[in-house]
Amino acid sequence: MKHFLLILFFLISLNSIAQKSIVSNIEFIGNKKIKSTFLTKIISTKKGDLFNKTIAKQDLITLMRLPSISEALFTTTPTDNGYVIRFKIKEKITTIPGANFYTTNNDEFAYRLSFYEFNFLGKNITLGGFYQKDIFDSFGANFRAPFLFNKKLGISFNYLNLTTQEPVFLDTTTLQYKYNNTGYEITSLYQFTIKHRTELGFSLFNESYEYLEGDINGEVPLTFDVNKFQIKLKYEYNNTKTKNHYVTGFKNISNIQQIISSNAILPNFIIGWNDFLYYKRIAQKGNFATRIRLGLATNDPSPFAPFAVDNNINIRGVGNIIDRGTGVVVTNIEYRHTVYEKGWFVLQSNVFLDAGSWRTPKGDFSDFVDRANFRIYPGAGLRFIHKKIYNAVFRIDYGYGLTDKATQGLVFGIGQYF
Repeated sequence: MKHFLLILFFLISLNSIAQKSIVSNIEFIGNKKIKSTFLTKIISTKKGDLFNKTIAKQDLITLMRLPSISEALFTTTPTDNGYVIRFKIKEKITTIPGANFYTTNNDEFAYRLSFYEFNFLGKNITLGGFYQKDIFDSFGANFRAPFLFNKKLGISFNYLNLTTQEPVFLDTTTLQYKYNNTGYEITSLYQFTIKHRTELGFSLFNESYEYLEGDINGEVPLTFDVNKFQIKLKYEYNNTKTKNHYVTGFKNISNIQQIISSNAILPNFIIGWNDFLYYKRIAQKGNFATRIRLGLATNDPSPFAPFAVDNNINIRGVGNIIDRGTGVVVTNIEYRHTVYEKGWFVLQSNVFLDAGSWRTPKGDFSDFVDRANFRIYPGAGLRFIHKKIYNAVFRIDYGYGLTDKATQGLVFGIGQYF
């Protein structure tokens, strides 16, 4: 009987301790535009569960990755009924106009103006669009709701009407075409854990090419029009942490796409590439960053190869689409240093080295070490940062080419280059 009473007392004590460890309530403090019901949905800490400090810390990372939150922390208050968990957050401004400009020493000039709301309805839904002037007019619209159905599953829709002047590189000459891409895309978004997420997308689009100038030699048609269907899969591993404008950790992003064409001029092909990104704090004011991109596509002899050498994609200062290939190896390395910081404003300096090589259409892997395919562009730039506005990083970079027939030029944009 004595042993029975001791066991009963022990079980009652455990039950009492467990009850006091239960999350009795969750509160959010500081959110004005973000809905508390939305925040409750996406965090893993739930009312009625046993309090777990490790899970609560992961919830902070989830909150900090939202475009609408700049800072987040939590406190716990014990009560007779358990713990009250209070998440204190600071919101960012999420209604943002944007502008990207780029030019080279060939007097090329283009720009893109955009307007986006990154916290539509207080649920961190992205809604907006852009207008682009790159010789011709282009525009697009985007809707992205990563937590539309629950904390793991969301969806996005995109519309694009893009018109540009595109170079087509032949053995002896370069032709210029007016290129148009008009299409619709739907993508499912799924987050397995805080570090792992994937996207599966489908799109229908039309591509048209209209000859503008260059010495035509019969190898390519003057005009053609192609309907295409695309399936794309993206996987991201993200183990980074952000504190204001500083980033630490690494992430890996893999993309693979199957494009099915209705015209043999632009045949079916598969394209895939992988980005590895690494960030490290240097002392108090420095941030080292690097990106390595490896990519391959179906190695057809088409002059319309999918990988482009371009200012805004991989090599700063090189120009607007100066070459194409069916494979790519690119490394971007930069050091960002905070020169001045006061209140909401930050001024960063930036020195970088962009380098890459391409496989020519129908070429082989030896093309990657062919000197003629190398591009090496060191450079420097500035970052003007508003800490209270999402992605409010205005960048100016000047790249100077060191390889044969190199150019130099300025690249303007919103957000860090990578």
